[in-house]
Amino acid sequence: NTLVTKSISLEKWGITNSKINYQLPPAELQKISVASFGGKETANGTLAVNTGEFTGRSPMDRFIVRDEVTEDKVWWGDINIPFESDKFDALLTKVTSYLDGKDIFVRDAYACAHQDYRLNIRVINEYPWSNMFAYNMFLRPDNDELENFSPEWTVINAPGFMAVPDQDGTRQHNFAILNFSRKIALIGGTGYTGEIKKGIFSALNFILPVYKDTLPMHCSANVGKDGNTAIFFGLSGTGKTTLSTDPDRALIGDDEHGWTSNNDVFNFEGGCYAKVINLDAEGEPEIYNAIKPGAILENVILNSDKTVDFKDTSITQNTRVSYPIFHIENIKKPSVGNNPKNIFFLTADAFG
Repeated sequence: NTLVTKSISLEKWGITNSKINYQLPPAELQKISVASFGGKETANGTLAVNTGEFTGRSPMDRFIVRDEVTEDKVWWGDINIPFESDKFDALLTKVTSYLDGKDIFVRDAYACAHQDYRLNIRVINEYPWSNMFAYNMFLRPDNDELENFSPEWTVINAPGFMAVPDQDGTRQHNFAILNFSRKIALIGGTGYTGEIKKGIFSALNFILPVYKDTLPMHCSANVGKDGNTAIFFGLSGTGKTTLSTDPDRALIGDDEHGWTSNNDVFNFEGGCYAKVINLDAEGEPEIYNAIKPGAILENVILNSDKTVDFKDTSITQNTRVSYPIFHIENIKKPSVGNNPKNIFFLTADAFG
C-alpha cells in the first residue's frame, strides 16, 4: 500500500495551526496511541485502549439540529432530541478552536458498500486510536479514489472537549449532535468510539429513507453458497455479530445495512464492532481470531502476561473489539447481497 501524499486543509473549520496527520496507516496510529495516548499492546500485538469516562453510548446526549431540513421529517422526542441551529454553530466554533493547534488525525473514508448509495466522509479526530477505529469501521477508499475525494459529511470528534451545559445547550459535558443542513456529526466529551459509528448510522437513518427510497436496518447479514441472504435483527448483545459470522456462510456485515427498492441488501460499514464479554476461542473462533494487530480492544483487562481476560468486566460489561471486515476469512465482496430469504428476530440478550 503506497502512502498517500495528498495534503489537505482544514481552514474551512478554522483549524490552521495544527499538524494534520492525514490517512495514517493503522500500524502508525497504533504506535502513537501506545507512545502518547495510553494505549497498550496485548500479547499478540493488538491495541487495547481505555475509552475513559464513557464505556458506552449516551443516548440522552444525542441531539439533532432542528431546522428546515429536519423540522417536519424527524420524529422528535426523547430519542431524537432537538438542538438549536445557532447553539450548534457556536459549539462547533468552540470545538474547532479547541482542536486548533493540537496534532490531529484526519481520515477520508466512506459508508455504504453499494456504489449507488455511497456516502463520502471525512473524520477529524483528537486521538489517534479514534482515527484507527474510523479506518476499521468505515469503508476504505483506494489511492485513486482519494485523489479527487470530496467529503459530503464530516465527523468532528474531540473527546477531551467538555461542553458547559448552561452556555452550550447540552445536557451535560458530553454530546453527539447531527446537523443535516451542514452535514456534520459533532462529538465531544466522550471517548467512546461507538459514537462515531452511530453518528453516521443515525445520519443514514434519515438520508436513506428520505432521499434514496431505502430502508436502513440495525441488523447483521450473511449469504449462503446458494446465494440466499439472511438478516438478523436484535438489540445489542442478542447475537447479531456472532450469528452472522458463520464459517459456512459469507459475511455481508455485522450491524448496519440498507435494503434498497431494487432488493439489494448492503453493509454500511467496512468492519465489525463485536462485544467480547466471555469470548472464547471455541465458541466464537472467527471473532476470537480477528483480534490481531489492526484490531482495537476497548475497556478490557489484561493479565500479567498481556493476554486478555475476557471474563473481567470490572471496567464495563460492554467490552468490545473493532476490526476491519477483512480480518474475517469468509466475507462477501463487495458487501452486498440480494433479497433476504430468511429474516431472524433475536430476542434474548446477554443478560437473558
